[in-house]
Amino acid sequence: MSQFRNIAIVGPYSSGKTTLLESLLYVTGATTRKGAVKDRNTVGDATAEARDRQMSTEVTAARTEYGGLSFTFLDCPGSVELIQETLNALVGVDAAVVVCEPEPQKVLTLAPMFQILDEWEIPHLVFMNKMDRASSDFNDVLSALQQVSSRPLVMQQYPIRQQEQLTGFIDLISERAYQYHPGAPADPIPLPESLQEQEQTAREAMLEILAEFDDHLLEELLEDIDPPQDEVLQDFKQDLGADLIVPVFLGVADQGFGIRPLLDALVQEAPDASHTAELRGLDSENETPVAQVLKTYLLPQGGRLSLVRVWQGVVTDGISLNQVRVGGIYQLLGQQQEALAEARAGQIVALGRLEGIQTGDTLAVINGQQVPTLPRPLQVEPVYAQAITARDRKDEVKLSGAIAKLLDEDPGLRWEHRDSTHEMILWGQGDIHLQLACDRLERKYHLPIKTHTPHIPYRETIRKSTTSHGRYKHQTGGHGQFGDVYLDIQPQSRGQGFQFKETIVGGVVPKQYIPGVETGVREFLDQGMWGFPVVDIAVTLTNGSYHNVDSSEQAFKQAARIAMQSGLPNCDPILLEPIARVTLSAPAEFTANMLRLINNRRGQVLGYEPKAQWPGWDQVSAYLPMAEMQDLIIELRSLTQGVGFFHWEEAHLSEVPDKVAERVLAQTQLEQTA
Repeated sequence: MSQFRNIAIVGPYSSGKTTLLESLLYVTGATTRKGAVKDRNTVGDATAEARDRQMSTEVTAARTEYGGLSFTFLDCPGSVELIQETLNALVGVDAAVVVCEPEPQKVLTLAPMFQILDEWEIPHLVFMNKMDRASSDFNDVLSALQQVSSRPLVMQQYPIRQQEQLTGFIDLISERAYQYHPGAPADPIPLPESLQEQEQTAREAMLEILAEFDDHLLEELLEDIDPPQDEVLQDFKQDLGADLIVPVFLGVADQGFGIRPLLDALVQEAPDASHTAELRGLDSENETPVAQVLKTYLLPQGGRLSLVRVWQGVVTDGISLNQVRVGGIYQLLGQQQEALAEARAGQIVALGRLEGIQTGDTLAVINGQQVPTLPRPLQVEPVYAQAITARDRKDEVKLSGAIAKLLDEDPGLRWEHRDSTHEMILWGQGDIHLQLACDRLERKYHLPIKTHTPHIPYRETIRKSTTSHGRYKHQTGGHGQFGDVYLDIQPQSRGQGFQFKETIVGGVVPKQYIPGVETGVREFLDQGMWGFPVVDIAVTLTNGSYHNVDSSEQAFKQAARIAMQSGLPNCDPILLEPIARVTLSAPAEFTANMLRLINNRRGQVLGYEPKAQWPGWDQVSAYLPMAEMQDLIIELRSLTQGVGFFHWEEAHLSEVPDKVAERVLAQTQLEQTA
């Protein structure tokens, strides 16, 4: 059995994850004092961005010891906009502690996290935090939690209250009662007579769930035999390790209540590192090193640290992984680093100077053998965008390099250079996510950024045909310029693009000048009448004339532009907008909200149905103009208690309604004259 345990701390924003980490580190002796989020002195949330917002903005690793084992806790951001950080970390842990508040109306925010943990079969338990503020019945909260978990929840503790104040708990395995003391271990006390009936009911429910996975325990219950504690604990260990159940604990993290029982459960019940490695198809006893990157940190001083899980073998300082030499091994306690000579299978450590290595990469010694490929973290799709520019134009040359480093550290970001609108677009999961990115650009890379809503890549097209004539004649002191063309301009079916042909007879336009005509047509179509590219159009050169001395390819290019400029207004030009196919997902109780959201944004609902493998959820499919999608994710989350999400892909172009087109063209004209 491995001496290492790696535990992710996950849960919604403001549930108290960072405070729980502080108490875990204090109780285990890793720190000598507890920090507080409000005082901005915690081990986690130590970056300037996190402390400014008093929220976790990236994964914090902290190593400690308890019960003869070495624990590494990964405190993960709770904001749904930073979910990629959590997904990256989860691939490297042995179990997760889901932190929640004892309020039924807030439980729904846990649904996506439970779904991820269940889908990946990551063992997890619940720590119900802030029990001193609970205003709802404990059983009501438990019932609400069960609605969002596909695994049965199993209470291991029952709360003791006096006049609505949380004073202790009953351990349902040992049937012993304990009284809390701030900053000290709980003391055993007699089991309150007033709670004996509730305790028995809760214990029976606990045993009945365990008996669903243990025939021997079921026989004991049928024969009214009280199972021994060791047997019950062994059931918890086996069932939690197989991700069959979700044990539930309670406490108050900022007062230290419930911390030691939680740690004891992690020692006695959580799977060890070798068990998790075996599930990945690896052998922790194998000497060949295999590791995986969970997080990339780019330090303010310019250094690079890769947080890795060592799955197999021993990683030593100076070893080459993926043909990159390791430049230091460090044990982390937040931002504190302790140098190590080596890291063994089961440990999570930081490796220095792994240039070119990305988050999610599998690391191994490449010596001609096949490198095992570990499952990579799920990549979330970007749903929110901002166009960005350097505040100082002389910094533009540094922007792409700085963004590349930003994406190294946060794989949840994407960027593109949109040729159609000449903008650099930064994509993420929401407004806060992109604000954090811009803050990092300024703080780390001294690159202040301006942002604006990206322009929509509108297109122009035509609905009618016409014939147009263009003549370019320009006389100078020497040779003049002369070109003369007749063009047939016709609409094409949507999606057919641009087609150029010529039907010249008798050499009225010499062949060497015809490419100039096509170039002139293409250059005009790049900007169109209103400043947008023209699509789905066919142009045929049918006639023209030339001058033996004055004609040139350049002259015919100008003549073609003149012909297009005079002819296109006669073709009933219209404005087109890109349409996306979107699939919105949320609990079924919010389906009506999703339908209204689509209808209010000029969308076309294609249908809705239950979401596969998401019990109690619906998904709505629709066509939606991309012009209506800028803040779609913000409103969707607002209408679904923060849990709704969507996937999208570009679908087709569609005609812009007249009133909308008028607004677009008026705004475009203002921008062109500004």
